[in-house]
Amino acid sequence: MSSIRTNKAGNSISYLSSKMFSSLQSHESETSWGSFLSLGELEKYCRDLLTNSKEQDASALLDVLLSREILLGILETLQEGIQVADNEGIIRYVNDTFLKIIGLKREDRLGKSVFQVSPDGGLATVLKTSKPVSNLRNFPTGTQVELISNATPIYVFGKMVGAIAIIQDIQDVINLTEQLKKSETMVQNLSEKLDHLAKATYSFDDIIGSSVAMQNVVEMAKIASQTDTTVLIQGETGTGKEIIAHAIHKASARSKKPFISINCSAVPPNLLESEFFGHEKGSFTGAHKRKLGKFELANGGTLFLDEIGDMDLALQAKILRATQEKAIQRVGGEAKIPLDVRILAATNRDLRKMVNEGTFREDLYYRLNVWNISIPPLRERKVDIEDLTRYLLGKICRKLGRKRIHLSSTAMRVFFNHHWPGNVRELENVLERAILSSKGKATIEARDLDFLTLNSSTGMADT
Repeated sequence: MSSIRTNKAGNSISYLSSKMFSSLQSHESETSWGSFLSLGELEKYCRDLLTNSKEQDASALLDVLLSREILLGILETLQEGIQVADNEGIIRYVNDTFLKIIGLKREDRLGKSVFQVSPDGGLATVLKTSKPVSNLRNFPTGTQVELISNATPIYVFGKMVGAIAIIQDIQDVINLTEQLKKSETMVQNLSEKLDHLAKATYSFDDIIGSSVAMQNVVEMAKIASQTDTTVLIQGETGTGKEIIAHAIHKASARSKKPFISINCSAVPPNLLESEFFGHEKGSFTGAHKRKLGKFELANGGTLFLDEIGDMDLALQAKILRATQEKAIQRVGGEAKIPLDVRILAATNRDLRKMVNEGTFREDLYYRLNVWNISIPPLRERKVDIEDLTRYLLGKICRKLGRKRIHLSSTAMRVFFNHHWPGNVRELENVLERAILSSKGKATIEARDLDFLTLNSSTGMADT
């Protein structure tokens, strides 16, 4: 831009170089940007300003004009279409993106009236109402493209001199919305999966028992941990089936992948399918958003089906299909989702008997019962009671923040005489109650176990 020559008499600037205005007029011709005021008005305004201003004001004006050049450069780099019209509705500027969107040339728009080429568009609406508009959709004349625009008035010194519109192809907006939805879904999927990572908390070190029966159980579980074989763990309530499942997963090649557990008896029947396979948004009343099922959450890892004997026949068929096809379909969805999931199942029921009674599918039974681990009840391995008691006392004292407490020989005799229908879980509950009742004593005596009902039929055996 040409320089401004100054006359410092009286600290004023006498005139603005005509070369600068020639440059502006040349730029006007090249870009068809056009001032909303006429160039003559602009020149008069600038001359008046400079004649009556200090030298620093002239510098400020140059900054303004330079900013205009920078603004034009910025508008050309935007990914959105830009269209500007003066207060008469004459289109003064369009950027390259806008021309690409509508598929027209610059001369098809510059100098044209918005009231003719796009009478229901954003610019025309703003010029008619002097108010901004948002998300206005229309088809401009001479195009097959549906546009969406946000437009607003432009004011200079309090006077509305035109309007500017930011314009997008509606299809681009739709595509972007779909991409955002997919991204949100991916984030939600990752969030749900992260909540279930590294949930296998027990290892083989947490399985206590020196009896031959328990050593056999541990050996079979360790064999299972080295394969992807489906395992059926059977045993009475409280024998430690879940601990065995955790230990198998934690020692397996899938140990760094999710371990997902679901108690089949604890889920309401009407939600079972959704819990296992997930659902799409709106697939049923209350399905306000998409949800991953346990199978998807366990993908790459292990799915532990606890109390599988309590599952109804209809769902058994779908579980069988999922394990055979290695794929699931969400409730309300159409796509088959491939999965890589290792299945561990547990039950305290006699599945073979249930098959004979017709309450458990025979094909699913054989699908699950590839490697069977049967955990003996505590009453059949009373030799393990002392080791279990010592281990559980330490665990409970740490949980309660208590000093280490011991069991007297008479109290241990009470334990050996008890039938333990609740197995190890009952033993743990009894010990916690005894510790809480001990009132800071260092030893639990037999009299502290009065609440424990002895099974008289057991007698004093197995001591």
